[in-house]
Amino acid sequence: MASWYRDEYCVSTNTERLDLTVIHEFLSQESYWAQGISRTLLERSVANSVCFGLYHQTDDDTTQARQIGFARLITDKTTFAYLADVFVLPDYRGRGLATWLMECIISHKDVQGLRRWMLATRDAHSLYAQVGFVPLDKPEIFMQRHEPRVYQA
Repeated sequence: MASWYRDEYCVSTNTERLDLTVIHEFLSQESYWAQGISRTLLERSVANSVCFGLYHQTDDDTTQARQIGFARLITDKTTFAYLADVFVLPDYRGRGLATWLMECIISHKDVQGLRRWMLATRDAHSLYAQVGFVPLDKPEIFMQRHEPRVYQA
């Protein structure tokens, strides 16, 4: 497990700290990419990913920290990583926390030296550009199998 601290905020890879209710509510109700995802599918995705929780700590007691953000990295920890489910709750946006969360993810010891990182975003290109993501230089060589309504089935 890894942790990073900045002011009253913390990023942690400790999955025991994750508030799955907060994560599920945001992803299933507020995100455009995971609308309707079931709690069961969320739990499976968390169990099979490297997860990063973003917390607001009101004091030194980490048990009192409120989850305010999340990101999930699907990776073999050797050659490839796909970044998914990145969010910061609306009340905490505009404080540089998403950029800091991304910096923590990129710096994690288990994902150094990866050949390729991927993600998909509809509206946060400038965030990801700050940590080195660029548009595909050869999109014609990439393919996908996409089931956009899978969570509504």
